[in-house]
Amino acid sequence: MSDHTGVPGRGGEGDAPGAPERSGGVREVKSAARTLELLELLAARQNRPARLRELSEALGMPRSSCHALLRTLVKHGWVRTDASGALYAIGIRALLAGTTYLDTDAHVRVAKPVLDSLGELLDETFHFGRLAGEDVVYLVTRASSQYLRPHSRVGRRLPAYSTALGKALLAELPAPELAEHLPAELTALTEHTRTDRAALERDLAAARERGYAIDRQENSLGLHCFAMPLRYSTPASDAISASVPVARLTPAREADIVAAMFRARERIEHAALTAELGSLGSA
Repeated sequence: MSDHTGVPGRGGEGDAPGAPERSGGVREVKSAARTLELLELLAARQNRPARLRELSEALGMPRSSCHALLRTLVKHGWVRTDASGALYAIGIRALLAGTTYLDTDAHVRVAKPVLDSLGELLDETFHFGRLAGEDVVYLVTRASSQYLRPHSRVGRRLPAYSTALGKALLAELPAPELAEHLPAELTALTEHTRTDRAALERDLAAARERGYAIDRQENSLGLHCFAMPLRYSTPASDAISASVPVARLTPAREADIVAAMFRARERIEHAALTAELGSLGSA
């Protein structure tokens, strides 16, 4: 299994006069964009530190500029380096920022206790995820005591087209928006991944009709996953899913899990709406 980790290279220095404006008439600040690209690249590498040369080449950045940026980020804790100062990795400040995001997200707070209840009831692994560009990001994971899936951690990013979570959300999108959340080429993560767009679109249509998406070993061998969108926003940007080892999945067990997830979705959507109404009333 691999993460979706493409990071575009950037050329040039600073903000040139007459630089094109981005959406909303706001001109992109290249120094800020490069900082974000560098952090995203380091985060995507996970436990694989990188050398200066690797980072500067991946980002299309002069080595001197990349080194100066890295030194600044190390000083402020966003990047860490080894004793020799030759290898760089994501720093603890990134963790603190991510934790703040989770702590302050109203939908994460609503979903977590419901997934905990599902886990206690069925002892399978349940997730809450959010669509982010071409990926789905895992924001809550409640692991089964029977099967500890090492890749199902909070903060994990995976291609949306290869996961039940992602497909449940892609199925909610109109055709013009769907294209914005798919890469130019659908790369296989396993032998079961759908890499043909027409086949993927048929799969998404089937998910819309049944009310939930299915991933049968498309993202991870040995696992079947079921996911459904949370429709407290339109189109849905969040979803919940269950991951179940194929070895212990029967049609009856699948039916029980899906039925419990439908009930859980109702609880989450109701709680989210209640919280939203409460915040409007106190405003």
